Amino acid sequence: MAIALGQNQYGKAETRVLRVYRDSDRHEIRDLAVSTSLRGDFADAHTRGDQAHVLPTDSQKNTCFAYAKEKGVGEIEDYAMELARHFTADVPYVSGARVEVDEYRWDRVAVAAARHPAGQPPDGRPGHGHTFVRAGPDVRTTAVTVEGRGSRQRAWVVSGLKDLLVLKSTGSEFSGFLTDRYTTLQETGDRVLATSLTARWRYGSAETDWGEAYRQIRQILLGRFATTHSLALQQTLWEMGSAVLRERTDVAEIRLSAPNRHHFLVDLAPFGLANDGEVFYAADRPYGLIQCCVERDDAPDPGTAWHGPGAFA
Repeated sequence: MAIALGQNQYGKAETRVLRVYRDSDRHEIRDLAVSTSLRGDFADAHTRGDQAHVLPTDSQKNTCFAYAKEKGVGEIEDYAMELARHFTADVPYVSGARVEVDEYRWDRVAVAAARHPAGQPPDGRPGHGHTFVRAGPDVRTTAVTVEGRGSRQRAWVVSGLKDLLVLKSTGSEFSGFLTDRYTTLQETGDRVLATSLTARWRYGSAETDWGEAYRQIRQILLGRFATTHSLALQQTLWEMGSAVLRERTDVAEIRLSAPNRHHFLVDLAPFGLANDGEVFYAADRPYGLIQCCVERDDAPDPGTAWHGPGAFA
């Protein structure tokens, strides 16, 4: 029996990069978590312990910091693409790179002009010039994969969001489901529907207006969640994904993952109180986990766009 090394990769996970722009008294900040993964001729590192082809993960971390200074951080897709193309073009023995970026949003702290140490900014824009409060909890994400060098190089961009908490207090039901002798769940024509949504979409090309696309897709997902009368969370995800593909021709496919954050009606009868869908308790475990992919039948080849570190976990 022969034993061979299969697919492998290595990199630096979750490098925290805070880029502060100090071009004026009104600072701008970008708060990122950057993960790099390199693929290539690294077999000897595994089978012989020979590190001659291995660029240390510490060097990858330092590259993330240096590029934040030298190249700046525009859209996270562009920043990730710059890093991925650097690793594949400039580092020997690397044939492919994947760079994942999570971006954490910060809003400016609102202050009265009289209490602002330097007064209100001359342009009249609201918010303190260098003090911020964390926004969220949803996080913008991207994963850029580059394979090959020179004219044979290919690139894929998967963008998305995670931890988008949404809830509707009515307009959701769940009935007509399969039952067996272990079924205790009762049918309902009116329930609370809540989830912490993760959505990732693959673009058909590596060129688009990333910021505008992200803002529009996020709003499409929220709007469709709100306006769909849900017969099941599965149906809601289908409607959300389909709406994105209808509105955004540059999106080839979208993958959605939604844990069902169950809210159960509290029995207030022992206290002589009626509960007409007004008081619930939230149960965090166990939970239903609903996932689906909505795609175009003529979508371009995904290549290794989805082959992240999670494939090894």
